[in-house]
Amino acid sequence: MSTPLTPLGNVHHAAYRCVDAEQTRWFYEDLLGLKLAAAFEEDIDFGENLGRNRHFLHIFFELADGNYLAFFDEPGISKPEHFGRKDSFDMHIALETESLETLKAWQDKLNAAGKTCLGPVDHGFVHSVYMYDPNGIQVEITCRAENGEAIMVEEAAHAREALAAWTAKTRPQKESVFGAERLDKRGRG
Repeated sequence: MSTPLTPLGNVHHAAYRCVDAEQTRWFYEDLLGLKLAAAFEEDIDFGENLGRNRHFLHIFFELADGNYLAFFDEPGISKPEHFGRKDSFDMHIALETESLETLKAWQDKLNAAGKTCLGPVDHGFVHSVYMYDPNGIQVEITCRAENGEAIMVEEAAHAREALAAWTAKTRPQKESVFGAERLDKRGRG
């Protein structure tokens, strides 16, 4: 009998490609106040899977909870098309603050610094403002609504049923685009 695995605890870091490490540092450290925690220059042979050696600077910004946002500066293979604005459904980072008042203060600070920061948007369980970093990644600053925890508890009670209903409703449309094999795939590959 195997020993059960310890549950995964938290996100250590999320990592993204950047145009320039210094420009990225300016945005995350000077504007958003995150501490530059590390900058590792690495030259790694990833073997057959990636088919090349990679030389890059890996920078980390520490969040208040001790976790990190990280970025790869790899000018040898980066291309301008890597850095167009991403659709927020494809990629965005949401950083939490403690109150709507603080959220609006962040928005005022960023707009005063010349960074367009839109919102706030009321999502019911959170309130959010939005901007883009120098790498085309949407950055959201969010705070929990007063009843946000209660909303999440209520949603958790029927999340599987909601997922099953959504899957049944959207399956035909997805099959026409992706095919059943792609939707049914689990495991390797």
